[in-house]
Amino acid sequence: MPVKACDVVRAIQSTRPIIVSLVVAAVVAGIGLRVPQPAAAAATETTQTAVLAGGCFWGLEGVFEALKGVRHVVAGYSGGSAVSAHYEIVSTGLTGHAESVAITYDPREVSYATLLKVYFLIAHDPTESNRQGDDYGPQYRSEIFYASEAQKREAQSVIRRLTDSKTFSSPIVTEVAPLRAFYAAETHHQHYMALHPNDPYIETMDAPKLEHLRASFPGLLAAK
Repeated sequence: MPVKACDVVRAIQSTRPIIVSLVVAAVVAGIGLRVPQPAAAAATETTQTAVLAGGCFWGLEGVFEALKGVRHVVAGYSGGSAVSAHYEIVSTGLTGHAESVAITYDPREVSYATLLKVYFLIAHDPTESNRQGDDYGPQYRSEIFYASEAQKREAQSVIRRLTDSKTFSSPIVTEVAPLRAFYAAETHHQHYMALHPNDPYIETMDAPKLEHLRASFPGLLAAK
């Protein structure tokens, strides 16, 4: 009797929790990982935080670190649980996490809408589903994690305007979901683009984004 594709999909879906548990156990046993705690919200009376996902967090972090009004950017994971918030586990694509950045910014200098403009037009391609360039998997998906109803409305409004204006030739696939938690990534992933400008991946995938930013929105750049 032939095996139907849908039966295979259902079988994979039913074993997904087991696969994730085995991967977590193997990685933790192998390298002694601790379960990270959610990163504390960096917002203060004068700053706010935006959490965005769109491909490898190295490039996202590098782009937003270049903007004036941005106080701090942390590379990390959002969308999954604490126990799976580790690079090796997230890379399986089975955790629900997306590589993300938490951007602490001063809204008196740069607005959430402006951050989203840079996110959509510079930092990543919002028409690619579960991938960015050669990076494949749901951990590289395009997603906005909103921390308030105001952020949700702004995100939906920006997507609607970009869609109506036909800014992109393909449909925008960016998801908009509530922020449950954000977990900072391992130390060696932080500020990677700034610390490793000659890394071949950075030179090929991310440096062009900074050049595009400088050419398109020079008025948004922080003073060096």
